[in-house]
Amino acid sequence: MSDLSRRNFVLLSAAALPLAACGNGVGSPASQRIDARVDSAINFMYEQVPGTQELAFNAAGMLVIPLITEAGFFLGGSYGRGALRINGATVDYYRAASATFGLQGGVQQYAHTLFFMTEEALSEFRSSSGWSVGADVKYAVTNQGASLGVDTTTLLDPVIAVVYGQAGLIAGASLKGTLYRRIIP
Repeated sequence: MSDLSRRNFVLLSAAALPLAACGNGVGSPASQRIDARVDSAINFMYEQVPGTQELAFNAAGMLVIPLITEAGFFLGGSYGRGALRINGATVDYYRAASATFGLQGGVQQYAHTLFFMTEEALSEFRSSSGWSVGADVKYAVTNQGASLGVDTTTLLDPVIAVVYGQAGLIAGASLKGTLYRRIIP
């Protein structure tokens, strides 16, 4: 193995390590752990992202992924597990995963919530064997703790994504290309 390929191997291995050890309940029958993390993520989101309580109140359901770990060095990926809540109760568990390729490097963690604002969007999500974030998802972002600016127009969007609690070395977080699948924890 040449020095260059050995270095690339070491860097790729180091980037993949946080995904393997992300402490997200992967591989364990941890529905109670997932629910506890979802509760904490929801509380954090309500405190840190003004306007999300109103979104939750108006949503038909919400998928909360309390911890996504994303790592990459040219090749990358992300993984997390969470719960779908309808009227405040967990009805299903899901995993979110993505793979990326391109100019990238680093590791980050974040949480996100998908608010299903219509019964049709929620039904489509629940009946699919694998649902991917597409053009019908609106990203709600805040500026320095400002409100999301929830209004009548926003509430008509079928799915609204809120990303929060970001920490790490990769700039920004995007859910594009993330695939959601139902799991049994």
